[in-house]
Amino acid sequence: MSATPDHERSVIPTLTNKRATPRFSRGVRTLFSYLAMLVGSFFIAASFNLFLLPNRIASGGVSGISIILNTLTQIPPAYTQWALNIPLFVAGVLVLGKQFGVKTAIGSVVLPLFVLMTAHWTPPTEDPLLGALYGGLGVGIGLGLVFRGRGSTGGLDVAAQIVHRVLGIRLGLAVAALDGLVILSAGLFISLENALYALIGLFATSKTIDIIQSGLQTSKAAFIISKNPDRVTSAILHELDRGLTKLQGVGGYTGDDRPVLLAVVAQNEVVRLKLLVRDADPDAFVIITNAAEVLGEGFHDERIL
Repeated sequence: MSATPDHERSVIPTLTNKRATPRFSRGVRTLFSYLAMLVGSFFIAASFNLFLLPNRIASGGVSGISIILNTLTQIPPAYTQWALNIPLFVAGVLVLGKQFGVKTAIGSVVLPLFVLMTAHWTPPTEDPLLGALYGGLGVGIGLGLVFRGRGSTGGLDVAAQIVHRVLGIRLGLAVAALDGLVILSAGLFISLENALYALIGLFATSKTIDIIQSGLQTSKAAFIISKNPDRVTSAILHELDRGLTKLQGVGGYTGDDRPVLLAVVAQNEVVRLKLLVRDADPDAFVIITNAAEVLGEGFHDERIL
């Protein structure tokens, strides 16, 4: 079925049990964003020195390169990170333009500074598996905060953007390829076991970033096709107390007009939604899918940064 929005029928009632999120001025949002960048960079640096560096977990990026070089030459990782981040940032400005961002410049300088400041901290574990998991978790929290502040820590992400711009390679593929080269180098110069732990750490980081970005609470989006759309609409609006939007659909086989109801509900409301739809129209066709992040009236609004 094809569906096009019907702008004449969009109902989103105000939920009395939801408290509106206060709006902040641009200056406060800017302050929050820089604070998130600084706190996130500190999390990354602490996780690096407490878990990744002591256990030689080179899970990609400039930090992974600094671990490999530290293993081979004993050069302090912070110096390696500065030596790579700053030229990469300059190259990014030249290739990508001045809009590349002040925040990237700050991240490229501040993160190695925090790494240097926390270099004397005593690692709590010498188990490489725990180091990979805890380190990946901490780095994921830090990067999630940095991304929430619309910032960047520079490093190989900048190199990936340059490769994407110059060679036309997809950005995701460029990032994966560069991180893969770092992990492969760790397998060659440190050990194959450490390369495997690095992959585990990288996986933990990516999943943690998703949680920080989208939150733990998962909402559900329901698409409902019914011959009795008015009864279903009434049940959702008045009994479930959720808003919905009517989309104008056309049956692919019959060519008949078929309204498609779109409703977004919380995880714990799915069962009740299905029961209400079944009572209103036992023959209704229902599709329920994950909605990782829902912002707006009736749902938690995180647009403060």
